[in-house]
Amino acid sequence: MAYKITDKCISCGACAGECPVGCISQGDSQFEIDKNACIGCGTCAGVCPVNAPVESDN
Repeated sequence: MAYKITDKCISCGACAGECPVGCISQGDSQFEIDKNACIGCGTCAGVCPVNAPVESDN
């Protein structure tokens, strides 16, 4: 299941630096995950200091 980044994001970039497929990028106000490229590995959630990445419902 793909991940999404919630409003908890503080734009630190830790997730983007660790994503093995490079599907995380800086958006207008926070980082965003390309759900079509996300492999659901959870690496982003594991490195986020504020637990912003969560499994997406869709």
